[in-house]
Amino acid sequence: MLYAIMSEDIPNSLEVRIKARPAHLERLQILKSQGRLLLAGPHPIIDTTEPGSAGFSGSLVIAEFPSLEEATEWADADPYNEVGVYTKVVVKPFKKVLP
Repeated sequence: MLYAIMSEDIPNSLEVRIKARPAHLERLQILKSQGRLLLAGPHPIIDTTEPGSAGFSGSLVIAEFPSLEEATEWADADPYNEVGVYTKVVVKPFKKVLP
């Protein structure tokens, strides 16, 4: 089943995000190579795809996991979560309807 992993950043998270980004992306690449990643990306703080020093307010990952428990365990082990980028992480089942 698909799960949405919705994360909210701490204020001024950009510097910590940049340091943990390679490890964060590596885990997403594994999901992608397994054919389990539907989409992933950050939420820019300002209305542009390249927010520069304004940074990001959080992230969204939608991926396939065998259960909510396994999706939550995966989210808990995210490098951004481990180094304190995220202040809140919510994992919910997701039903893709379109496209």
